Parts: sequence; structure tokens; C-alpha cells
Amino acid sequence: MHDTAVATVRVALHAPDHLTRAGLASCIDQDRRLTQTGTADADVVVLAQETADSYVIRTLCELASETAKSFLLIADGDLRPYISKAVECGVRAILWRSRFSPASFLHTIHTVGNGGGVLPPSLLGTLMDELQRIQREVLAPRDLTMYGLASREVDVLRLISEGFDLKEIAQKLAYSERNIKNILHQVTKRHGLRNRTHAVSFAIRSGLI
Repeated sequence: MHDTAVATVRVALHAPDHLTRAGLASCIDQDRRLTQTGTADADVVVLAQETADSYVIRTLCELASETAKSFLLIADGDLRPYISKAVECGVRAILWRSRFSPASFLHTIHTVGNGGGVLPPSLLGTLMDELQRIQREVLAPRDLTMYGLASREVDVLRLISEGFDLKEIAQKLAYSERNIKNILHQVTKRHGLRNRTHAVSFAIRSGLI
């Protein structure tokens, strides 16, 4: 019987004291799908602190500026004033230190390592309120979606995905073909996309079409 290869998640640990770090390391050692490494090589960076405050968020952002990683923050305190900044700096999950358990810790690492996220309900609500405010006060007045596409740009990409050519799209949207070409040029240039197919793929991945 042959051994099946197990994909591992590489984890870097940052803790304020040796005891906390040793405890987290002991949890990771119990899961053969996890391995400890340095920050530069990590898939998930764990930052454990006693209480979250502006200093902790600043430390987090400094780490994020060195390398684009996914962070798991373990801390107590009122994180609501900092949640948007934390997410901006790469935080994908937050666990309350006072409610820590090895099982939830390991599960959360795997969730983040697989591209997911975990937030306490109160912080998720705060983040959603902030996103709604940005949509209402910043994006909507500029006719932009959260992914930086205007509604007319989404309409053009949707019709391309449905197989219409530029002439047909121009007729459907009451634009000239030149306008349609300009719209596509603006989208590809703004988002660094290679061509129309890449632009359609971007819109699909973003959930816009």
C-alpha cells in the first residue's frame, strides 16, 4: 500500500513571548498537514497578541509590507475600529485569545491556507457595514462596483461572454462600436488585463457576470 502525499500548509508564528509561541507550535506539531517555517516562505502567518490595539495593527501592517501573506490574528479587545485596516493588511481570520482552542486554531489555519476566511460575527457585521458605506458613499456616486468596474463595463463584458460581437453589443446598448472598443480598452488597461477574454474571465471570477 502506497502512502498518499499530503499537501501541507506552511505556517509562520509571531507571538509576544516564548510560552505563547511554544503553545502554538505544539498545536501545529500535532497536525502532519502543517509545517512551521519563516515568514517569507509561509502560506499563513499567525500573529498572537494579548490585546488588539493600534500598535498591533501597525505591527501587522509592517509585516504585510514585507511580504504579501494571509494572516491569522489571535487577540482579545475591541477590534471594530481596526477591522477594515486589518483586512486591508491581509488578515483573513481572527480568533479571540480568551476563547482559544487547539481544534479551532488548526481548523482556521487550514481554512485560511485554502483561501477562506474566519471572522467573529460581530466583526463580520462591522466589516459588512463598512463595505456598504463605501459602496453607498464612494463607489455608487461614481457608478463603480466593488471591483472597480462601472455598470456599463459589466454590461459589455456580460454580452461578450454570451457570444455577441462588438457590432451587436453596440446595437443592444445604443453605443457606437468605437465606444465599445474604448470601454474594453479602459477595462483592460485599468486592471492590467491582456485582452477581452482575460477581461471576461476577471469579471466572472469577481462574481459580476
